[in-house]
Amino acid sequence: MKKETWAFIDSGDCSPSFNMAMDELLMIWHSEGLIPPTIRFYGWNPATLSIGYFQKAEKEINLEEVKKRGLGFVRRATGGRAVLHEHELTYSVIVSEEHPDMPKNVTEAYRVISEGILKGFQNLGLDAYFAVPKTEEDRAALKAPRSSVCFDAPSWYELVVEGRKVAGSAQTRQKGVILQHGSILLDLDEEKLFSLFTFSNDRIKERMMQAFKNKAVAINDVSSRTIHLDEAKMAFKTGFEEGLNIQLEPFQLTDAQMDEIKQLAAQKYESDEWNFMR
Repeated sequence: MKKETWAFIDSGDCSPSFNMAMDELLMIWHSEGLIPPTIRFYGWNPATLSIGYFQKAEKEINLEEVKKRGLGFVRRATGGRAVLHEHELTYSVIVSEEHPDMPKNVTEAYRVISEGILKGFQNLGLDAYFAVPKTEEDRAALKAPRSSVCFDAPSWYELVVEGRKVAGSAQTRQKGVILQHGSILLDLDEEKLFSLFTFSNDRIKERMMQAFKNKAVAINDVSSRTIHLDEAKMAFKTGFEEGLNIQLEPFQLTDAQMDEIKQLAAQKYESDEWNFMR
């Protein structure tokens, strides 16, 4: 049986505003039937702290430290907690809610899409698996995470290696289209990450950081060898093809579409009105 063909875009390292604008417009263009279901890989230049749609930037984030370290800063259209995009592969999946293989239930759709990421980890030789919040405490934490850090918060069907979270993802649905994007960590600098958040005192910061180390891990901390970005891209591209039972074909956006992305990036995702809306 012939596999369905989806578009594949590797846009390389882009500015934070461009990355978020592109994800938003891919969703809109798919809703208008202009592009097929799409998987996109990308990176960040400069390294960037992205915050979830509902987070309070000035309350939760040490903006002075973000600036001092020369990091980008952007608010995502998806929920979830803050992520430092540095040594990682970022992915996004754009597909219609009406796609026959997409469950109507948000949590189940998340699991189906994340099958591609699971296969990617397995392609790298890692014993990854889905974990679900089992205790009442973990389920309660889904509604009120203890910290502003993405990889510190439990989620349904999160990807785990050796009991620790290895990928953080978030989802939104607009115009009948699902956008799921997420961060696959190759390496992680916890000290740097935790310097970007506000804590009421150093003791709490230390305690949260220690707890975080027990919950989150990067690929190269659990792999028996160093995995570089190009190898990760190949593993996860194949992983999405296997996990979603699709064929990926390279896809080129038009010059007009690229201009539209730049315009939205400047107007929305570079504006204080958007980034500091809460």
